[in-house]
Amino acid sequence: MCGIVGYVGPQEALGVVLEGLRRLEYRGYDSAGVAVRIGDPAAGGELATARRAGKLANLEKALAGQPLPPSTIGIGHTRWATHGGPTDRNAHPHLSTDARVAVVHNGIIENFAALREEFEARGIEFGSDTDTEVAAHLLAAAYDDLPAGPDRFAEAMRAVSRRLEGAFTLVATHADEPHTVVAARRNSPLVVGVGQTADGVPEYFLGSDVAAFIAHTREARELGQDQVVEIHRERGLTVTDFAGTVVEPTAYTVDWDAAAAEKGGHDWFMLKEIAEQPQAIADTLLGRIGDAGELVLDEVRLSDQELRDIDKIFVVSCGTSFHAGLIAKYAVEHWTRIPVEVEVASEFRYRDPVLDRSTLVIVISQSGETMDTLMALRHARAQEARTLAICNVNGSTIPRESDAVLYTRAGPEIAVASTKSFLAQIVACYLVGLFLAQVRGVKYADEVGAIVEDLRRLPEAVSEVLLQMEPVRALGRSLASAGTILFLGRHVAYPVALEGALKLKELAYIHAEGFAAGELKHGPIALIEQGTPVVVVVPSPRARESVHGKVVSNIQEVRARGARTIVIAEQGDDDVVPYADHIIRVPRTPTLLAPVVTTVPLQVLACEIADTRGHDVDQPRNLAKSVTVE
Repeated sequence: MCGIVGYVGPQEALGVVLEGLRRLEYRGYDSAGVAVRIGDPAAGGELATARRAGKLANLEKALAGQPLPPSTIGIGHTRWATHGGPTDRNAHPHLSTDARVAVVHNGIIENFAALREEFEARGIEFGSDTDTEVAAHLLAAAYDDLPAGPDRFAEAMRAVSRRLEGAFTLVATHADEPHTVVAARRNSPLVVGVGQTADGVPEYFLGSDVAAFIAHTREARELGQDQVVEIHRERGLTVTDFAGTVVEPTAYTVDWDAAAAEKGGHDWFMLKEIAEQPQAIADTLLGRIGDAGELVLDEVRLSDQELRDIDKIFVVSCGTSFHAGLIAKYAVEHWTRIPVEVEVASEFRYRDPVLDRSTLVIVISQSGETMDTLMALRHARAQEARTLAICNVNGSTIPRESDAVLYTRAGPEIAVASTKSFLAQIVACYLVGLFLAQVRGVKYADEVGAIVEDLRRLPEAVSEVLLQMEPVRALGRSLASAGTILFLGRHVAYPVALEGALKLKELAYIHAEGFAAGELKHGPIALIEQGTPVVVVVPSPRARESVHGKVVSNIQEVRARGARTIVIAEQGDDDVVPYADHIIRVPRTPTLLAPVVTTVPLQVLACEIADTRGHDVDQPRNLAKSVTVE
């Protein structure tokens, strides 16, 4: 989950690397560090490093007092700790014993203990508690064992990669390699940026994602599984597999720029991203609706016959994406009449699910690099199930390894807590479900067209919600001292309740739980005390089988026991008025689509509570944006 940057080019490397780390700090902020190669390019050089625990600002402060020498080659790292605590000594980069090699690393090296014992038996003392340091020692040893030559450093990286087990991205520089940075990738994200300065001099970048270099170039190259890349000032870009066979990376252009990753006048990236949700939904729909109102999903590379053969669907994801999957279940089953199961990705393959060629496994991941989801995808493919990815990051691993993909097009999401990606995922799930119904002929064209029109109205509905959020912010400030907040919902409102509770836990560090309202009397009602805030997401009065009336009864039940009731209800729903201490109104929306509007107040509420409590909304403690370890 760490953020990695590498640079080779004519610019001052330290500035480029620090700028990239600022854009990647959402991936981890337990510590940060940099290394640059200094010295005469024609002779042996040395490495200069700086590392500090805590956020990137600590490193920048240290460098302001003690700058590193000028260099045009650099690597950097911002860490989410796995092996070893968030201390100066465990911060990356890590050096070999002779200080000739510097390595930064994302992932987990599963056989590091055995490798560490191997080096300790030779009398090498380790300076950290990390698994990364073994890679630095291995790389130095492999380099020393090879003859001189232009491919020496890359071959050393290939040799090391073949010895390592687990998930890793390694990026390294060597004091004896004046123009070179090498990197390796297995089960962990890494992309290459290819650009040139204003006067036409080529330059090359490495990053955990394109945000690392988007200020300099939008031209990127995908790296595949088990590949090594060398960026060299004169030789340019070379990619091989771990065996040394040269491969041609896939080129693509990033469709957003550096301005999209800035706060745009908001106090927090999260607030900016909440405000961007109408556009994110519109962009997810863009180009996917034909002139006659039919769906056109060109990225879904499964044939119509393959989709007609589907008799069971699994939706597999983690965290907020899991809640998007739960919402999808209601719509997809209703529209297609295909049974849908929703699974937590980390549990999916361990219970040995029954999969075959008639099974469609839909995997949802904002980053496209979520390790639990990736491994679930690979399990599904090994069982010959058909796979479809819903993802926000073009060219990431999960969509590349899936049979089909639907990109959400939400744009960069910097805040750790997902907002606009979540709504875009829900809309993408609606598109998949409706497309299946269209292809399988279980809905007439006019029925599909009517739902499509409802989807087209969602951006406007979310915009309307956002215009009415000032009372929600005031409510959030009044709730900031609460020790527990509970969330209730039925039908599609149940996953919304789960997501509301998760947002509050992530941002405000308040104990929060989401419950299916029907389960209230089966235990959770015991949690209600005088003044306990209970947020109730009320389905439309038009919802199936009088579920609306049942939720109104649930509100009465908790209020009778002293709860402070906060009710999210659509405009015109007067049944809730006598039992609500606070009412948050949302536009009337078809029942299955309602989560897109009812989620928004919960995002704003969590953000305001966290801000009032003095927390960092964008970078909550112990969390990182992309979970790239299991």
